[in-house]
Amino acid sequence: MVNKLKFSSCSHIRSDLGTDFNFGKMKHCHTWGFHSFNGVLVIGPLLLLFLVAIGSGYFYNINSLSEPIVHENANGTGELSGDCNVFVGNWVPDESYPLYNASECPFAEQGFSCLANGREDKEYLKWRWKPRNCEIPRFDVQEILEKLRGKRIVFVGDSLSRTQWESMICMLMTGVEDKKSVYEVKGRKITRQIRHLQVRFSSFDFTVEFYRSIFLVQPGAPPKRSPKRIKKALMLDKLDDISKEWIQSDILIFNTGHWWNPTKLFELGWYFQIDGKMKLGMTINGAFKKALATWKSWIEKKVNTDRTRVFFRTFEATHWSDGSRDKCDVTQLPWSETNGKDESVFSDMIIDTVRNVSNPVTLLHVTPMGAYRSDAHVGTWSDNPSVPDCSHYCLPGVPDMWNEVLFAFLFSDQQYQIG
Repeated sequence: MVNKLKFSSCSHIRSDLGTDFNFGKMKHCHTWGFHSFNGVLVIGPLLLLFLVAIGSGYFYNINSLSEPIVHENANGTGELSGDCNVFVGNWVPDESYPLYNASECPFAEQGFSCLANGREDKEYLKWRWKPRNCEIPRFDVQEILEKLRGKRIVFVGDSLSRTQWESMICMLMTGVEDKKSVYEVKGRKITRQIRHLQVRFSSFDFTVEFYRSIFLVQPGAPPKRSPKRIKKALMLDKLDDISKEWIQSDILIFNTGHWWNPTKLFELGWYFQIDGKMKLGMTINGAFKKALATWKSWIEKKVNTDRTRVFFRTFEATHWSDGSRDKCDVTQLPWSETNGKDESVFSDMIIDTVRNVSNPVTLLHVTPMGAYRSDAHVGTWSDNPSVPDCSHYCLPGVPDMWNEVLFAFLFSDQQYQIG
């Protein structure tokens, strides 16, 4: 049985787990409630009016929260609740950040190490995500390393997934004395096109792996006698052929989205295929939905969720100054408002898919978190400064918070407070 987080306002968040994971229990604090007004009536009407006003204000604030997010799908892994939604909140200054120095981490690639690439301001490093109604446990590297002992963690997706993979390794390496005991199993270097990377923490007997699968579904050659503009066929009804290598994992984290746009599809000759037939009139949104349905079917048929804890991360907010992705104005501080960046059609489709998977899947709805962070992108502080980047984030940075949330879902035994 995988971890199940049960959310309810005057109960505990329970963690129901099998023998594979020694996760802690996540407890929920009691909320205020008025059980009896007898004493109040004795004291007097003024106190009654005061308490009613306070109570009304409290319940108004609770009811005015955003609609609850499905942290985990409704098929046995959690209830819908707005009481402890870790993805509704804001960024607060915190001098204890960053969690590591990218220049000291051999797995933080040069293109994401903004300070090493000349960024001078450091304010973007000093922010922590604070949920509105609860706390995310502080990162305890020694505790996490012990709980990951003997496990296999697998990230699957595009370059934003690789960024989270790099972030996790750098975070965990801060607790390892012998840095040489952390190594890529085959000595491979991180590149943009590499299909698989496997980093082993030998002192703790676990691996953190990345599989490049930008669409999750299978790319291939188009059928014979296809129009010349078709260079590649994206088989929406078949999951990536390397998916068989993802199955025997303990923690499995997916993402996709940033390659699903006309520039990276149609202008490069990528078109959609279903049941061996090209679908030239199919929209990108329609194709994305079909690909997610294929992923859903694969999860239900192929993954043993009694062993494997499955996560899907939603679309990561971008901050391009225009629709052409030519102009990227990185700010010095986060936005105070989301300015519509907390909304994404792709995220909506991912949420809907996760909600309907028959197996347990946990949603990492990071879109609202990233919406504020116009300050945290690579910009021109990359290994190719002539090409601005308002999609990827600097390391250290926002992806570290994604991992802190991930670890909270997996291992936390901290009480979740209601404000």
